[in-house]
Amino acid sequence: MEELRFDERGLITAVVQDGITRQVLMVAWMNADALRLTMETGEAHFWSRSREELWHKGETSGNTQVVREMRVDCDGDTLLLLVEPAGHACHTGNTSCFYRTLRASKL
Repeated sequence: MEELRFDERGLITAVVQDGITRQVLMVAWMNADALRLTMETGEAHFWSRSREELWHKGETSGNTQVVREMRVDCDGDTLLLLVEPAGHACHTGNTSCFYRTLRASKL
């Protein structure tokens, strides 16, 4: 964990990707406790910035994420979790939180 750079709030960005399809499922944040729990249990845990509490992905929905591999970016400030999802990642019921297309006239 020494190579990781948590921000001033003690958080690090976590990009969650399906380990088989490589589809990006969601982006969340982890603090040191969420990272430790993830490493200990093998299932994704995150820090909720809005509720200011730890949460175990799928604890209430059953849509857990088994972490198969964790990678860190070159700056040490972002994690990539390659997971085996059990159900959808998004609270809307979509497989991924990235189901909407942003339209702009000059893209």
